[in-house]
Amino acid sequence: MIADDSDAIRMVLKDILIIGKHEFVAEASNGLETFEQFKKTNPDIVLLDVAMPKKDGLTVLKEIITHTDQMPKVIMITASDNQVTMRECIRIGASSIYPQAI
Repeated sequence: MIADDSDAIRMVLKDILIIGKHEFVAEASNGLETFEQFKKTNPDIVLLDVAMPKKDGLTVLKEIITHTDQMPKVIMITASDNQVTMRECIRIGASSIYPQAI
């Protein structure tokens, strides 16, 4: 699953998943949509943007952790170099965090 408010980023990430032979199950462009799609598809991997409209990625990560028995790998993506936010993502339960080129 890919969750990012940028159409271009979602398209590139989708291509990467497909090239890597991963099954693409859902995408979302905001935090509210992300959690709804997550509940419907129960993906093994979530590529989750930290900064999204309607609900930020940290909030969505907390919801995923609270509402699932089998935690997927959640890879946080951020254009920010804020070390506090990055550490918080890992502390909450993200598998990893990757910087996104602006």
